[in-house]
Amino acid sequence: MKKIIALVLVAMMTATAFAGCASKPAESSSAPAGSSEASTGSSSDAASSAAATTVEEGKLIMVTEAGFAPYEYYDGQNVVGVDVDIAKEIAAAMGKELVVKDIAFDSIIPEINAGKADFGVAGMSITPERLETVDFTIEYATSKQVVVVKKDNTAIKTPEDIKGKKVAVQLGTVADIVVSEDYPDCTLIQQKKYLAAAEDVKSGKADCIVMDALPAEELVKENPELVILEQELFTDKYGMAVKKGNAALLEQINAVLQKLMDEGKIAEFTLNHTSK
Repeated sequence: MKKIIALVLVAMMTATAFAGCASKPAESSSAPAGSSEASTGSSSDAASSAAATTVEEGKLIMVTEAGFAPYEYYDGQNVVGVDVDIAKEIAAAMGKELVVKDIAFDSIIPEINAGKADFGVAGMSITPERLETVDFTIEYATSKQVVVVKKDNTAIKTPEDIKGKKVAVQLGTVADIVVSEDYPDCTLIQQKKYLAAAEDVKSGKADCIVMDALPAEELVKENPELVILEQELFTDKYGMAVKKGNAALLEQINAVLQKLMDEGKIAEFTLNHTSK
């Protein structure tokens, strides 16, 4: 009996020793927080694991100005477009519900800074002035800024001909900024909506509109009296705006934007909304 008990004790001690050995690799496989091993990895991994701050739990609130087809526009009661398609991908990657709010363009940044929205998307140019108040994502779209005139306009044949003319722009856009700064002799007509600017040109209140090329193409489809000059005024690049300091959200959006660009999805979204 003593021999049997001794054998049982030896077996138990051996099993415990093996269990202890087996647990050591599991402990060493995770580097302690702050170590060089823990800090390595891709930026997309960091973005996916970071806890992004959003203004409402479970939701990702996007503010836009839905008069900028094909980027954002109304289809019935719903806001759709290239930017909305991208935003849906971002929300899905974060496991959140996308909420789209249509507001005035010049209210987008104040809305973000007031904590009423998570990010702004509306063909927004990355400018030094805006970078002082919000953080921007990587550039995800490049666009030409063009001049729209009436077909029978003989005074404006090239973009440089806008000098000294009555120029309609959307309030707060890069066109508003550039025309104000680079063409001080122009009479600037600032409108909240491009449809109002189109009416200004058709009625003779304005000589032309300066705006993004893709929305301009959509505008002239609906207003056959108007035409786009062949030569662009300048080239523009777009980003998405988030509140300053919200680095986790910025990283997550950037990761999705880069993935979509690498896969050609943004070009696909653009084609889908311009071929209708």
